[in-house]
Amino acid sequence: MHRDRAYFLLLNIGHFLDHLCTLIFATVAALALHREWGVGYAELLVYATPGFFAFGFCSLPAGWLADKWSRDGMMSVFFIGIGLASIVTGFAATPLQIGVGLFAIGMFAAIYHPVGLAIVTMKWRNTGMRIAANGVWGNLGVACAALITGYLIDHGGWRMAFVLPGIFSIVMGLAYMALRWESIGADRTAPKSPPGGVDAQVASARRALLIRVSAIVFLTTAVASIIFQSTTFALPKIFDDRLQGLAAQLSTWVDTTAQPGREDVATMVGSLAFMVFAVASLAQLVVGSLLDRYGPRPVFMGVATIQLIFFSLMPGLTDGWALLVALGFMLGAFGQIPINDYMIGKMASGAFRARIYGIRYVVAFSVLAATLPLIAFVYDTWGFDTLFRILAGAALVILIAVAILPRRLPTPETTEVAAE
Repeated sequence: MHRDRAYFLLLNIGHFLDHLCTLIFATVAALALHREWGVGYAELLVYATPGFFAFGFCSLPAGWLADKWSRDGMMSVFFIGIGLASIVTGFAATPLQIGVGLFAIGMFAAIYHPVGLAIVTMKWRNTGMRIAANGVWGNLGVACAALITGYLIDHGGWRMAFVLPGIFSIVMGLAYMALRWESIGADRTAPKSPPGGVDAQVASARRALLIRVSAIVFLTTAVASIIFQSTTFALPKIFDDRLQGLAAQLSTWVDTTAQPGREDVATMVGSLAFMVFAVASLAQLVVGSLLDRYGPRPVFMGVATIQLIFFSLMPGLTDGWALLVALGFMLGAFGQIPINDYMIGKMASGAFRARIYGIRYVVAFSVLAATLPLIAFVYDTWGFDTLFRILAGAALVILIAVAILPRRLPTPETTEVAAE
C-alpha cells in the first residue's frame, strides 16, 4: 500500500515538474529577459515555439515506445532527461541557445502525458478523481513556474529558476527508478500485444459512435489548447500589464520599508499569478468528482459556459476586477483539462492507451506551439483585449461541439451503445 501511494505521488510530482519546466520561460521572458537582453517580448516568444512543437510531436513516439518497451522506463527517462535539459538551459547566454534548451525540455516533457496518464487510467479505479488529482499537481507546476521565477528574478536571477527544478527532477527520477526497477525489468521481457487497434475489435455500431466521439474529443482538444496556452503562458504578462497598481500597493503593504518605485513588483506579479493558478487548479477536483457521477457532456458544457462568460467580461479591466475575472476564466481553463483525458481513458483499449494519449497530445501541444505566435501577433497588433475576445469565441466553439456528445461513451467492453 505504501509503495502504491509512493508510486502515485511520484507520478503526480512528474506532472508538476512537466508543467513547471515548460513554463519557466514564460515568466522569464515577461519579467526579465526582455530587459536584460534588450529583446522584445514578442520576439522572445519565437524562441519558445520550437520547444512547444517538440512537446507535441514527440508525444506520439513517446507513447509508442512506452507501449513497446516500458512505461515506467519511459517515466524514468522523463525525470532525468527534463532535469538535465533544464539545467543546461539555465546556462544559456543568447536567445538561440535558450531556444535550443527549450527544445530539449520540450522533447523530454512530451513523455509525461501519454505515458503518465496511461499508467494512471489503467492502474487505479475512480478514474475521474485520479486524473483530476494528477491534474491539480500539473496546474501547481504552472503556478509555481510564475511564483518561483518571479521570486528569483528579484532575489537571485532567472538562471536558478531553471537549474534548481532540474536538480530536483533528477533526484525524483532516481527515486522513481529505485521504486519501479522490478517493473521496468518485467516490462522488457513481457510479451507485447499484437498490432491492431480498438476499431478492429468492436462492432460497427460502436465504431461509428467511437468515430463521432473521437472527432469531438480531438476538436475540443485543439480548441481547448488555444485557451490553455493563451491563459497559462500569457497570464504573467497580462498581470504585468494590468495589475501594476495593485501589485505595487500589495508589495508596499507586505514590505513597509520598500521605497516608492522600488517595490518587488515582479515578485508580487508572480505571487498573484501563482494564487490564481493554485485556486483555479482546485476546479479539477470538482470536475473529476462530477465526471465520475454525471459523465462528460453536462460537465464539459458547464465548463465551456464559464469560460465564455469570463473571457467576455475581461476586456478593459485592470487591477482588482481584472484579478477576479482572471480567476473566473482560469477556473474554466483548468477545469476542462481532465475531461478529454477521462473520455480517452474510458474509450481506449489498454494495450494501445499510451499511443492514443500520444495522438491526443500531438494535437494538443502542436496547437500549444502554434498559439505562441498568435499571442505575440495579437498582443503586438491589438493588445490583450482582442485576445480575450478570440478566447470567448473558442469557448463558444467548444460549447457547440460538446452539445452533440452522446450521454454514454463507447468503451472496449461494449459492443453496442445507443447514441442518445
